Amino acid sequence: MLSPAVQELITKAQIVSFESWISAEKPDVIQLFEQANQERQYLTDDQLRYLASQAEEKGEWLNIAKELRDRAPEIIDRARLLVLDRFPEITQPGGALYPEKRAENCWRDFWHFLRCIHYGIAGQSPQYTNPEGLHYMDLLYQELAVPLDAMVTGLEAMKQMGIERCGGNKKTELLPYFDHLIDRLKGFDGYRK
Repeated sequence: MLSPAVQELITKAQIVSFESWISAEKPDVIQLFEQANQERQYLTDDQLRYLASQAEEKGEWLNIAKELRDRAPEIIDRARLLVLDRFPEITQPGGALYPEKRAENCWRDFWHFLRCIHYGIAGQSPQYTNPEGLHYMDLLYQELAVPLDAMVTGLEAMKQMGIERCGGNKKTELLPYFDHLIDRLKGFDGYRK
């Protein structure tokens, strides 16, 4: 059972923010992203089509976002396997992701990290994070003793596979979307270099 303090941190630990997008996007576009984020869902095909109808020049980026969404299970599974390979005792008794529920929470966080990167790509905004929300996530991760080195390893794996599998001819241009979140996690207090 999670303590009330941890539960409060969970509600405040919001990775993404669309406030900086307000000057560049129409209110209905911001609302579309906010709704998907509140529902903790990747953008649907209908939402992506709507975004494409609002800005044709974003078509290639929206296709990449769709591909990333469609390949999310594969990308996250590969990241999970890499973490388990690099940290073989992490899910064993005494490991940082033991018992199994802790490991499941880690893999779920990978899913949410990729979802937020997906929003950044769809909105062509590599600065998609919420500094206040990440502050609370840092506090939450400290409270729960989340192994940040493993989380960063997983994000690096998602970056490599996401760019390789979904980047098309924009591989280099996709780097900032992944690196932005990786750099934020590396700035958390518990990260060991």
